[in-house]
Amino acid sequence: MKYTARWIAVGVAVLLVALVVVFATQVGSDPRADARQSELAGRDVPEFRITTLDGTRLTEADLAGRTTIVNFWNTWCIPCREEAPALQKFHERHADDPTFQMIGIVRDDTRRAVERWVDNRGDAWTIAMDPGGNAALAFGTRGQPETFAVSPDGLVVGYQFGPASVEDLETLLLAARGRVTP
Repeated sequence: MKYTARWIAVGVAVLLVALVVVFATQVGSDPRADARQSELAGRDVPEFRITTLDGTRLTEADLAGRTTIVNFWNTWCIPCREEAPALQKFHERHADDPTFQMIGIVRDDTRRAVERWVDNRGDAWTIAMDPGGNAALAFGTRGQPETFAVSPDGLVVGYQFGPASVEDLETLLLAARGRVTP
């Protein structure tokens, strides 16, 4: 009986040590750290096909030759709403620059809601619908808003998960122009 209790205690101790090792190897990193980078960083912009609100078809080829900011969003997303004034101000700063373009890609939303949003806010950059989420999947998005900076030669060079400030957007634009590393 004396030895049985000892063996049970040893068994429980071994089990506890095993559980601690498993938890330590599985929970050892900050899950938000993955949100600070995109797996597309340094790679060619992925293939995608979207249609703008005015009916124009856009693909990755339409990004060539200009620095491009691509922002994934939707009208019901609270962080997207918080980000909207920064996008507006940023776009106003660069709207007259022929080497710049900004594209808002809307997923998980209705065309009617997006048109109403754009009309009310006066967003002047290209807005496109992604009804099947194919562009969002191609970019590997995990939520919204998410913003990507694409260089004129088609490389994804910057990424912002969550609402971007004007300063964040300026940093992404500089990265797309090869002047800084975000």
